[in-house]
Amino acid sequence: MNHRRLGSTDRYVSDVGLGTWNIGGGAWGEVPDETARDVVRSALDAGIDFLDTADVYGDGASESHIGHVLEEREADDVFVATKAGRRLDPHEAGRYNAEELRPHVERSRENLGVDTIDLLQLHCPPTDAYYQPETFEMLEQFQDDGLIDNAGVSVERVEEAQKAIEYDVIDTVQIIFNPFRQRPRERFFQAANRYDVGIIVRVPYASGLLTGALDRDTEFGENDHRNFNREGEAFDVGETFAGVPYDVGHDALDAMEPHLPDDRTTAEATLRWILDHRQVSTVIPGTTSPTHVEANAAVSDQPGLSNQVHGAIRDVYEEFVAEHVHHRW
Repeated sequence: MNHRRLGSTDRYVSDVGLGTWNIGGGAWGEVPDETARDVVRSALDAGIDFLDTADVYGDGASESHIGHVLEEREADDVFVATKAGRRLDPHEAGRYNAEELRPHVERSRENLGVDTIDLLQLHCPPTDAYYQPETFEMLEQFQDDGLIDNAGVSVERVEEAQKAIEYDVIDTVQIIFNPFRQRPRERFFQAANRYDVGIIVRVPYASGLLTGALDRDTEFGENDHRNFNREGEAFDVGETFAGVPYDVGHDALDAMEPHLPDDRTTAEATLRWILDHRQVSTVIPGTTSPTHVEANAAVSDQPGLSNQVHGAIRDVYEEFVAEHVHHRW
């Protein structure tokens, strides 16, 4: 497992991490507790030492699963990032203040079983919140109070990321980046490097599209966001299939797969494509399968993709995908 520096935190973390939205249940369907905890155990066994979660993943379930396993393993060398803010009204930027957010941060500390959270990220706050200095003064206050060590943001749009890194307190930005969402590379990565901000990549598989395991006629459960959030009914549509219309995503995948190395699965090639961008600190694929965790972790040691493969992926993006996402995120 390779490690990369996580921005100005001065911590080195596994370049393949674990995202835990899936194991919280809820928007991905129900997941038994032991299955969820086995995913975390498999990640640690595979050398993954960066875990990402949020207070709303299963109403705190994924945080609790992480806390349970870390206590069980007596693991004190794992870097855990959580997120808060989704419980606030997304249309009221003024609610992003210490009084409103502190109870949620306290609850996350309890769920994780820690006194101080390694990294607290604001969870996709409304755009106006990025233009309120008091939003980021709140994070400094949480640091001063010993609630958190480091601070970051999880963003929907590149422009939000660009604004967030102007605040000294921000150590990391979590953003969607994959072969179907390439704009961050053009508009954000160099700036993040200049500001010494770590980049955490989420939704690497575009909600499963880029694993190659979904068919055009795959049916998703009633409680699966890939069913109920196709048009952004519940939250930003960019979180589901990276904002790409489902059939268009399959058209793009059909065009891309012949250019991928024969010795890689589509999922492996996708993760490797992300890691080939050295500005990325860590990528956090999520799964409910311990076997998939092991396969994801193995990509860390695989060689990079060729320039020809990178060029082909760019061509597919421009032909099929860019018109649907590039202007928006």
